[in-house]
Amino acid sequence: QVQLVESGGGWVQAGGSLRLSCAASVAFYRYTMAWFRQSPGKEREFVAALTFSGTATNYADFVKGRFTISRDNAKNMGNLQMNSLKPEDTAVYYCAADSRLISPRTRARDVDYWGQGTQVTVSS
Repeated sequence: QVQLVESGGGWVQAGGSLRLSCAASVAFYRYTMAWFRQSPGKEREFVAALTFSGTATNYADFVKGRFTISRDNAKNMGNLQMNSLKPEDTAVYYCAADSRLISPRTRARDVDYWGQGTQVTVSS
């Protein structure tokens, strides 16, 4: 069983930055790490993913060039640096982990482990 705890959400003006963190309860290097987000009335959607070793990344088109996913397996931590934030980035952001690869085509319901989510609000 993997427990994930997110932190770092909050309120920011458009154009600003936030850094989300995800702390894992187990050896993180065994899992693909990803971030998803969910806005009211919408399905949970893929944002970014990072392979076990951290050598390969995937990003949703709407965050490419603005968000950066990273991980520190020695600390069992993952991060999502979010720059140039837009009001449409407002959502609850979830850290996710799975023993299988997570890609932009992965459905949220197929991911094994989730954090509780952290709210990100971007004002115009």
